[in-house]
Amino acid sequence: MKRLFAPLIIFSVLLTGCLQDEVLQTYTFFRPVYKTSEQARAEIRSYPAEDIRQPGKIYYKDGYVFLNDLHRGIHVIDIRNAAQPKRVSFIKIPGCVDMAVRNSILYADMFTDLVAIDITDPLNIRRTHIAESAFPENYYNGYLPPKGQVITDWIRVDTSILQKDYANWFGTMKEANVLFSMSALRTTAGNGTGGSMARFALAADRLYTVSQSNLNVFNVNVAEKPTMIGKAQIGWDIETIFPYKQNLFIGSMTGMYIFDITNKDQPIQKGRFDHARVCDPVVADDQFAFVTLRNGNECQGFINQLDVVDVTNITKPSLVKSYPMTNPHGLSKDGNLLLICDGKDGLRILDAQNPRDIKPVSMLKGMNAYDVITLGGIAIVTATDGLYLIDYRNPANPVIASTIRINI
Repeated sequence: MKRLFAPLIIFSVLLTGCLQDEVLQTYTFFRPVYKTSEQARAEIRSYPAEDIRQPGKIYYKDGYVFLNDLHRGIHVIDIRNAAQPKRVSFIKIPGCVDMAVRNSILYADMFTDLVAIDITDPLNIRRTHIAESAFPENYYNGYLPPKGQVITDWIRVDTSILQKDYANWFGTMKEANVLFSMSALRTTAGNGTGGSMARFALAADRLYTVSQSNLNVFNVNVAEKPTMIGKAQIGWDIETIFPYKQNLFIGSMTGMYIFDITNKDQPIQKGRFDHARVCDPVVADDQFAFVTLRNGNECQGFINQLDVVDVTNITKPSLVKSYPMTNPHGLSKDGNLLLICDGKDGLRILDAQNPRDIKPVSMLKGMNAYDVITLGGIAIVTATDGLYLIDYRNPANPVIASTIRINI
């Protein structure tokens, strides 16, 4: 997730005087903790549930939410009672950003490796396999660790300096390579469900993953031992992947790609829909793909909208209509309802029965929403301040069933 790596400076003005040099400002930065690859692998184990620090991708399987804590690991949360979710455990996986679950096996990236973990007992997980160098392009966007080491954590540091000293101090920090910012699990056979921001997708007994330019194929017929079959270059700035029946819908900063996986080991590109340079997660059904386009940070551009694309003929996808949005991120479709995480505006619920005339139903504010998975009346929503479970059985009046807030 590139947004994590953009240098961000959080500051507050504590003292102002007549001269700019006398302004005292407080900055927050995160200093990396380095370990060897062997030490990082040895850290893959389960711990009692702990606080959420920086929520990322989400995955759902058999009544449990798997919530990524960026580059730290995965929270396992029991949501079978949406009003009272229970944090079960925390699985530490250094460098983890994406995940998927098949049967009782969790797949996750660990820097450049793919790790398979038996989560039958989430308090006593068992590592079953590591596919080394499965993702050689995974890196910290310029924040490169020393050779032979990986970054396993970030330590928050707050410091106050005079504005006149900032330039020298910031240069020193850049050279120092720091990042600025602010019970048994009853699994059934089969695959779980990922959010629309995912880079991992399961279809039958294959795991498909995307990097910035490649589509990777893993055989997971033997779930505990994923085997890479091959990879194909798609394009550039690839962001998300969404499986639907025999197709993969892949979002990039410049368009949506459609791959046919009838031959599951050799996906074939069948169609492409181009758009301006922006971020674009996508979901689809039998006739239409729903693509959110947004600007900001690495996404660039000036567009914030929902595009509805006719994919009846996947070789010639065509735009049906665009709808203005504030800053849309992840989305999910449940029958005729379309739920969209519209950034600081919260969660939008739309009536998409007629994609050529989508109508607003309701909006739930009070969260900066990022991604959503719909479960037939309950929506799992990740936001900048934590995890929300939303009851939308009455779509005109959705309510927050429960929340799990972050704690920094």
